Amino acid sequence: MAKRLHEVRDAVHVFVSFDDDERRVIDSPAFQRLRHIHQLALTYEVYPGASHKRFEHSLGVMHLAGRVYDVITRADKISDPVRETIPVPNQSDYGYWRTVVRMAALCHDMGHLPFSHAAEDELLPAGVNHERITWDIVHGEAMKEIFEDITPSPKPEHVGKLAVGPRKAERMGLNVSFSDWEAILAEVIVGDAFGVDRMDYLLRDSIHAGVQYGRFDHERLINTLRVIPEPRREEKETDEATTPPVLGCERGGLHSAEQLLLARYFMFSQVYQHPTRLAYNEHLKDFLKAWLPDGLFPSDVDGHLSRDDADVLAAIKSAAADPDQPGHAPAQRIVTRNHFKKAYEKKADPEDHDDLRGDRSGDVRTLAEAASEHFGADKVAYGAPPTNKPPDDFAVREGASRGSVWAKGLSEVMRKLPQSPDEFVLADSEIRDEVSRWLEQHRARLLTEARNQQIQQAEEEVA
Repeated sequence: MAKRLHEVRDAVHVFVSFDDDERRVIDSPAFQRLRHIHQLALTYEVYPGASHKRFEHSLGVMHLAGRVYDVITRADKISDPVRETIPVPNQSDYGYWRTVVRMAALCHDMGHLPFSHAAEDELLPAGVNHERITWDIVHGEAMKEIFEDITPSPKPEHVGKLAVGPRKAERMGLNVSFSDWEAILAEVIVGDAFGVDRMDYLLRDSIHAGVQYGRFDHERLINTLRVIPEPRREEKETDEATTPPVLGCERGGLHSAEQLLLARYFMFSQVYQHPTRLAYNEHLKDFLKAWLPDGLFPSDVDGHLSRDDADVLAAIKSAAADPDQPGHAPAQRIVTRNHFKKAYEKKADPEDHDDLRGDRSGDVRTLAEAASEHFGADKVAYGAPPTNKPPDDFAVREGASRGSVWAKGLSEVMRKLPQSPDEFVLADSEIRDEVSRWLEQHRARLLTEARNQQIQQAEEEVA
């Protein structure tokens, strides 16, 4: 019996389609909870339109994952060295892996805490992150029951592996191995270079925040994605036929890939690391630490699924009105918009560091800690930026006869792409100017003392 197709309107992709089996996952309590998890935490306090949720993002990721799968499995786009790795439409496992990749895309964010990334590192037990909770949800009895009734029936382990990826699985200590094909499909969803999770959130966040920075030609990029042999390394003499297959792009898609990298850079600089957004993250984190039992969210599946943004917002409203409730001060800051403001911004990093004109890694945190000690921990905070590591290199297919090369060898954009420099000391608005003056007055001394201490510790470790 043919599966009925359903479709919903979407701000990014116009229409997103899904079948009866996928609808069962969408209708599950674990997925419906994502309707109440803000994609960008309290960013809507800065960009009023950025009130979108993980629900529509996950639908978009499923949509894009299906698109990429259809492109990379087209028989006329598969080169001989990788042909044995990729199932094509006339093979029995083609439909199975298409189901798995779309299911994994749907499920990949089920483990997110209320308000997403706002304070995940500090509000979960040691060794637990949202990927681990996602893995547990996918392997839970409720999802297993749904998967068993789906045709073809996806194995929870396959869905889980594609939803978290090889690197996160290793960090979490999961005792699983990835075949070449599984690693490629995980890269399709959560990869740093071409992951559709990243593609969708950049496009979606840009639209809802009302900015243009996150736009790139994703259709062109997707249409040029290929499974190709990993390029040779200079230090290794290998034959193309023996190198593992990886997800890469045709030479014609390189500029679109560069656009994606630039879109991410600009979104970090202009939206994700906006100082007011970071201030609200700090106030939200402070409230949750005071409000949650033992300062931690539950990490078991049932406990996790019982919490969403609505619970937290109701608690913030209640605590803001009652000085005797835990977390009253940060809750009041959120409700009254009396947020911390920028007192110090990371300085440019010139080639000569000796005169302390530029800040090195860790300098802004050092200054924030010193100011916090001097003025009070409830008056000053470090505006910690989200992780923004340099882009991973990726493979580019120059042509059937020329083989594949690494993108950094072709792309000056990749070689010169800066990391967003934004990093701040935040302070109560009433003393912001005083904190700023104090930091400028004592900056050289504080940083010199901190660096001397680092040198002394390093010498002691060597000794």
